Parts: sequence; structure tokens; C-alpha cells
Amino acid sequence: MSIVLAGDKEIEQVPSNQAKALRINLNENIYGTFAEIGAGQETVRHFFRTGGASGTIAKAMSAYDKAFSDAIYGIEDDGRYVTEARLKKMLSYEMELMEQRICRDNHPNKIFFTYANTVATIDFAKKYKGHGWLGIKFQISPNEPYSEIIIHIRFKQNEARLQQETLGVLGVNLIYGAFYKHHKPRKLLQYLYDNIDKDTIEMDMINFSGPRFEHVDNRLMSLELVKNGMTEAVMFNANGINVLPAALLYKKNILAIRGSFRPVTQVNMDMYRKAYDIFVCENRVDPDRTETIFEITLSNLKAEGYIDEADFMGRAELLCALGHTVMISNFKEYYRVVEYFNSYTKNRIGLAMGVNNLVEVFDEKYYRHLSGGILEAFGKLFFKDLRVYLYPMRDKKNGELMTSNNLKVHPRMKELYKFFKYNGKVMDIIDYNEDIMHIFSRDILRQINEGENGWEDMVPEGTSELIKDKKLFGFGSKKKFKDKKEKVD
Repeated sequence: MSIVLAGDKEIEQVPSNQAKALRINLNENIYGTFAEIGAGQETVRHFFRTGGASGTIAKAMSAYDKAFSDAIYGIEDDGRYVTEARLKKMLSYEMELMEQRICRDNHPNKIFFTYANTVATIDFAKKYKGHGWLGIKFQISPNEPYSEIIIHIRFKQNEARLQQETLGVLGVNLIYGAFYKHHKPRKLLQYLYDNIDKDTIEMDMINFSGPRFEHVDNRLMSLELVKNGMTEAVMFNANGINVLPAALLYKKNILAIRGSFRPVTQVNMDMYRKAYDIFVCENRVDPDRTETIFEITLSNLKAEGYIDEADFMGRAELLCALGHTVMISNFKEYYRVVEYFNSYTKNRIGLAMGVNNLVEVFDEKYYRHLSGGILEAFGKLFFKDLRVYLYPMRDKKNGELMTSNNLKVHPRMKELYKFFKYNGKVMDIIDYNEDIMHIFSRDILRQINEGENGWEDMVPEGTSELIKDKKLFGFGSKKKFKDKKEKVD
């Protein structure tokens, strides 16, 4: 990456794909194999064309026939070929061959790599855009264990040829990034789009592993994908491991709860449990085919006008510790969340929310960018079997209990609200916990920041201990300041 001056500004000049491939080829120590399935040998051809490939490429192959592929890499239990499991088998198998066939004694300075992808491009009917997995297993010094980068992509182009070309460029970027940008994983992410239009491809999952990335938290890398506009949403499970949204949500019933979770409260958990109990009793909802998602939007993460990563990790830590799947999205409006889920499943979708959230849903200002306004948004939001499970709220001014029957929407929205309410799209949670309705996360956060006592009983069991142990949300900072001030005084 070179720097050129333009007036008083410094501009990074993106190296061409040819320049990247040539730099790899001219490094006499880099040596490896390419295994590409499903979209041609699009990555390796860049290295062949640029020259000097004989010192870089030990082998290049494609096993398009399923019988050949199974004979080489084994049979997948689910019978699918474009999967993460298949990609990992390819990487492991090819690297084992490298180690067996290239004698380290004769090549003491060689650093090995294997690049692989397994891809399905757009179909002839152009109904299925296609997707794929690509990854690299590599080392930076001859004697170190291997590190890995694995990516899932979704194509947006409408021609197989264009998708193949994009895949080839992305593959070069990945290999180049692994060798020359591994020490800057955030930058590596951005450089993956070098010479690629972001509108042509989406990256909705990435995982770094191995000694070169032992200090990388993949949840933060997921956050980077959303922040940089590489995807609209990412997910990680209770173990903090990035998961592919399509694999998790495909043909599932989905119950989602949105919040800031700063921190997660007793009310959040009561809302979730009560909504879940109702949801799994709905018609055609199989509990074994149901996923519960705790969603945080980027707008909720920007509490101070910017994204505080320590704050984000605090929320993620608590939700994961409670055993939940977390989704980070750039969806401000609820209808976009539902649209996203509907792209993966035709089964039941439920949203658990508080009264104040539902009032915001019926606020027209959120839909001015749509040509059809709020009617267009609601056509997408309440599409098919969606239902809102509404948690009541007590009005702080008069103590009145607010439910679906007496919540206050704008006069122009009353009839629209009644339509959805009386068509069964909104259901009150009636067995709520009256004793916790005074709890709000902003009050807990203030108490934590001010070093006050009493907030511990307002969060789920075990959460307060985690907040204290890991000093989350500024816990202990006020006390340290007070202690320091007393010493000065």
C-alpha cells in the first residue's frame, strides 16, 4: 500500500491484483497449493498470469465431480459441499499433503500455505444469487504452527462470470493480506475489498485462528464487518464464536428481542422468558426448530456518538454468559429486522418488546425515506405470521400500567394501530413480574458508574459478579477517582 500526495492530502494507493500476486510470487519462501471448487480456478489464474508462479504454486486443482471430491476429502454427513466443514477439510487435507511431499530438510526456509474455496454461483433462473466459503491456512515462519482465516461470502451480481471474477480478486486479496497484513487484522478486513465494489459481494462471517491471531477477538471482527458496511448483520453464539446467520436461521422459527442491554436487566430476561413461553405454544412452532436472538443495533451501540468497543464487549460478555445468541445489525427499523429474518425462513417470527418500543414503531418519522411511508414499512413488518409480544410498562408520572389497550400513539396512527391490534398481531404478556417493573438499564448504568449499591438485584443471577470481576461499564472507576481525590486532599 503506497502513499501518494494530492494537494495537501495523503491518499493510499491500492495495489493492483497483478502487483499483489507478483509480490507473492517473487517471495522465494512462500510456497503452497490452491484447491478451488465450484467457480473455476479463478484465484490461482492471477498467480499464473503474473509470472514467476513456479516458485509459489506447488499444486492447483479442482474436484468438480462429487465422486472425485468425496474420494479426496471424504463424504459430508449432510451431503452438502458448500459448507464451512467442507472448506476446513480441504485446508487440512491439502496442508497434510504439503507436509508429506515437500521435505523440510531440503527447504528449511519455506513457509507453507494452502488456499481453498468451495462456491456455488448464481443459478440459471437467477433466483439463487449464490454464496461460498474461502480460507487460507498459512505460516509466517517455517517452524510455527499454522494460522487460519475463514470467510463466508454472499454474491450480489447477476452473472456467474462476474461472480467468478470477483471471487478471484477476493482470493488474491486474502492471500496477500494473510502474508503482509496479518499483524493488522482490522486493516486486513478492509483490504479484502481492494479492487472490488462493495455492492458486488457481502461478507457475513469471518474467523481468525492460530498463533498469529491469538489476541484477536472474532466478535470484534464481526463488529468491524457491520461497521464497514461489509454486511448488514452478524451473529455469535453463547461461546462467543462467530456463526453463519444462514446456517443458524434457515427454516427456523425465530423469536427476537432488541435492546441496548447496557447492561441486561431482570426485565429483559422476564420479557424474553414470558414471550418464549407464548411463542412456542403458537400454531406450527416446534421448540426444537426455534432460535432466540438478542439483537443490538449499531445505533444502540453508539451511546456516546461513537462505538465504544469495551462497552460492546461488556454487553456481549453478559448475554453470552446467559447462554444467548447475539446479533449485531445496522437495522434501525424493526421492519428491516423482519425482512432479514424472512430471507432465511418462512416459518413463524416473533418480536418481544416493551410498550415504549411499540410506540416508536408507530412513529411516522422513521419511515420518511420510504416512498410508501409507514404503510410500506408495516406491509413488510407484519408480513405473514409475525406477532409482537408486548411487555407492559408503568407510567412514571401517574403510575398507570401501559398495555396494548391503552398505549398512546399519534392520533393519525390510531386506526392503523387498531387494525393490527385487533387482527391478533399484538399480544400482551400478562404474567409479567410486577416487582421488577421499576427497573431500567439506564438507572443501573448510572448506579454502576457512581459506585452506588443496590443495582446487583436488578440484573440476572451471576451478572453482577461478572460486571465486578471484569470491571464492565465503568465499575470501580468512580471509587478509584474518589480514593485518589481523598489522597490528594
